Amino acid sequence: MGLFFVLLLSFLLGTASPLVDDTSQKPVCSALQDDLQMFNSSGIHLTLHHAHGRCSPLTLPTPTISDILKADEIRIKTLHHRLKNPSAAPVPRPENKKDPNPDTLRPESVDVPLSPGLSVGIGNYVVKLGLGTPTKSFIMVADTGSSFNWVQCEPCKVFCHTQVGPRFNPSQSSTYRPLRCGTPECSTLQSATLNPPACSKLNTCIYEASYGDTSFSVGYLSRDTLTLSPALSLPGFVYGCGQDNQGLFGQTAGLIGLARNRLSLLGQLGSKYGAVFSYCLPTEAYSGSLSIGKTGFDPSLYRFTPMYSHPREKTLYFLQLTSITVGGKAVPVPTAAYTRTPTIIDSGTVITRLPNAAYTGFRQAFAAAMKRYRPADPFSILDTCFVGTLGRLVVPEVRLVFEGGADMRLSPHNTMIDVDGGVSCLAFAGNSATGGVSIIGNRQQQTFKVAYDVENSRIGFAAGRCR
Repeated sequence: MGLFFVLLLSFLLGTASPLVDDTSQKPVCSALQDDLQMFNSSGIHLTLHHAHGRCSPLTLPTPTISDILKADEIRIKTLHHRLKNPSAAPVPRPENKKDPNPDTLRPESVDVPLSPGLSVGIGNYVVKLGLGTPTKSFIMVADTGSSFNWVQCEPCKVFCHTQVGPRFNPSQSSTYRPLRCGTPECSTLQSATLNPPACSKLNTCIYEASYGDTSFSVGYLSRDTLTLSPALSLPGFVYGCGQDNQGLFGQTAGLIGLARNRLSLLGQLGSKYGAVFSYCLPTEAYSGSLSIGKTGFDPSLYRFTPMYSHPREKTLYFLQLTSITVGGKAVPVPTAAYTRTPTIIDSGTVITRLPNAAYTGFRQAFAAAMKRYRPADPFSILDTCFVGTLGRLVVPEVRLVFEGGADMRLSPHNTMIDVDGGVSCLAFAGNSATGGVSIIGNRQQQTFKVAYDVENSRIGFAAGRCR
């Protein structure tokens, strides 16, 4: 446990108590006024926005493709770390080099490892959720690779990044309760945050959620009422009330985890509504959806492939890619080129990573199908590029085929991405940087409805369910 975390704990251990402050939440975007969808016979449905989309509630600068690729590499290395090490191993982050007096620890006495502005996993998607009584609404990152939910809280005893709207004020919620040490939720924190809990002098459970880009959130484990719609509330929702939240969270209020863990949003809703969720990740120009629960879930819409777990990482979603076709022709590599490597499907990674042997065959087949166009120099990790923008290129259909026959027939937008100088590149890369984990990224998932039927251990795909 680093020196900085020790100092932070010493501050929290002596001061943990019910927290305070806040003003009423103002509307952040007219298109989000109805984002808390009605819960009825068709299920729980939330509107999902690309963080940099046309009607995103955030006011972030548009990232460059270089920004996206750099953030992607960091996220992928983090996922690889989780597979190489047991789930109990803490995610490493740099120690704070200063040695402030813990009794007077203030934001200005803490090294901020990253400047706030761009989001963790810069291709993230956000939803609007309500918390507390009376309900206040917050813009949250929705992430299938995370197991823990947290929100920035007043009085923000150490540091809070800039967010849209005011921070959550526990003292103004009549249903807020800090969770004590020794509760089952506190005892199982490490499986959700990858870091062991701590305990304050007032017996309040303290969490630390850390991420591979050195972003982190530290605060009090808490309960309150979560509001998903005017007609649906979840009393006793467990989350982290963040008092030190540093890094690239992109003006959001916090993070909602959708991974397989009892403390994730899915874990807490699944016991009542069924461990099923689906989403349609939109392009930047449109809105998508996030649906939770069995009610309204229609399996007939999907083609399914088995969902797997990794022995060292049981919270992530694994599936098995078996082949790829380009223009209707199978890439000439053996099935073992795909199956010897574990494959994750992830909402926060942008560019799909393939096993190196499979990727080499795929890029050769794709380049051959694009031979009418002038090749361009590689761009960062994207090594198969052509002169011309997406709107001007005729792109062959690429089909990702999974075990059991489920597939994704990719549009040109799913297959390629515009980079600088009127050049477009294949939006795939080899997985050499990850050391042996493949990932189906969100660029390839955009406009598909993707269903995670955890109860039946299967993942489904349906084309054209949003834009």
